[in-house]
Amino acid sequence: MARLFQKAGDVPKKSLWQKIKDVALTDVAVIARGGVSEGSLEQLEEILLAADFGVPTTMRLVAEVQSLAQRGKVKTQDEFLAALTDGVETALRAGNSDPTLLMAVHKPTVVLVIGVNGAGKTTFIGKLASRYRARGRRVVVAAGDTFRAGAIDQLRVWAERAGAEFVGGKPGTDPASVAFDALDAAATRGADVVIVDTAGRLHTSDNLMEELKKVVRVIKKRIPDAPHETLLVLDGTIGQNAVQQAKTFSAAVPVTGLVVTKVDGTARAGVVVAVHEAIDVPVKFLGTGEKVDDMRPFDAAEFARAVFEE
Repeated sequence: MARLFQKAGDVPKKSLWQKIKDVALTDVAVIARGGVSEGSLEQLEEILLAADFGVPTTMRLVAEVQSLAQRGKVKTQDEFLAALTDGVETALRAGNSDPTLLMAVHKPTVVLVIGVNGAGKTTFIGKLASRYRARGRRVVVAAGDTFRAGAIDQLRVWAERAGAEFVGGKPGTDPASVAFDALDAAATRGADVVIVDTAGRLHTSDNLMEELKKVVRVIKKRIPDAPHETLLVLDGTIGQNAVQQAKTFSAAVPVTGLVVTKVDGTARAGVVVAVHEAIDVPVKFLGTGEKVDDMRPFDAAEFARAVFEE
């Protein structure tokens, strides 16, 4: 299996685990004599913080390693690695953590996709539509981002590639009306899934957040239990800013799943854990590139191993 964070042609970079070995575990004999030194723990903290695990997650992981070392359960590098890997997996399985995509009892299933400009929403929608189509679902894609120049045409192209049907309005059209039209079209055409795009709004803009709430209200008027999924797309390269975005969006509308894009290196992979813990929402997909197949359903065990992979 190809490495989770590595694409063909990538130049190998020093892994997170290699950094930990180089800096925090330079003296393996210290571990063998009965534990991890205080200096090593401090250096481990610095490395995990630099990888965007965030303060709460970092402090807990370090405390777990320290506790295991004090009980004589961490005496080798392999045991140290296992402790960190288990700690990350446990964090990702805590609370609301089921990555399964929800499906409505009665079709169509409505998926609302939200996030800021540049996070990769349009690309993700194309990949998600392709995923549903590969499973035999009839899909309608709604171009609810009516403000960004070219957004409608860009999504139309992705819909065509995926074999999905497309509903869009003119630039400047009320996004809520586009969503409503898409639901009507889905009902008429017997579609299984409706994926609704939204404007790549800045999370600091109150009026755009209110508009997002309006889209949700209009969807609920048409289908009371929808949207069945509200997926927040976050750029994995922006570090702790992704945590703040997640908190702001989840305060505006109920978020059911996280999609972290541009996760093609371990340097900042800790943000995946930090965001999950910040809003107690499952990570459902990781995006690792621009191609249709550069998207993985999230697996906590696989991710934890990949974070520290050499």
